[in-house]
Amino acid sequence: MGLLDRTTFFVRERVGFLKLADVYDILDPKTEAVIGIAKEEPPGWAKYLRLLVNKVLLPTRVNVYEREGGPVLLSVYKPGAFRSRLPISGEGGEVLGHFQTKTFSFGGGFWVHDAMGTRFAEVKGDWKGWNFRMLDTSGKELGVITKKWAGIGKELFTSADNYVISLTEGSGAPPTANALLLVAGLSIDIVFKENG
Repeated sequence: MGLLDRTTFFVRERVGFLKLADVYDILDPKTEAVIGIAKEEPPGWAKYLRLLVNKVLLPTRVNVYEREGGPVLLSVYKPGAFRSRLPISGEGGEVLGHFQTKTFSFGGGFWVHDAMGTRFAEVKGDWKGWNFRMLDTSGKELGVITKKWAGIGKELFTSADNYVISLTEGSGAPPTANALLLVAGLSIDIVFKENG
């Protein structure tokens, strides 16, 4: 089964001392086997500028791979602090959609658009408690992103950098929804929430 054929992902940050970019393992929550890798890959100049400037102000790219050294499966690019549109591409660089931040929203969050520019989902939730819901335009739940997850007969409590992305099966979302919602979950931590 390929990474994008799955509906539940456990995301765990790799620990490192004085690292300039984040790396996350994407695991199967049942077996804890690594099924993918997400790497923050900012431009070289921006990577080292992070030593002086808060990284949320600088451009970065998050690439998702099925295995170390493999081709890029998914990618989201954040041009910088003052750009509200984040393009998402798939394997081979084809456009899958984009995220649009909610600039004047008290609750924060962002919209998810498909390749045609049609809004099909919204990510919103509790930034402090780290619980998010992905909803379609009618308010139907497409998935959740959470640190607290009841699965396999046990509660999983994770740290701020470890969380579960769980997509609702049979939600009727577009075929690229798994890819876009997986990247949305990763983007909350790596692109939107991280503060240094």
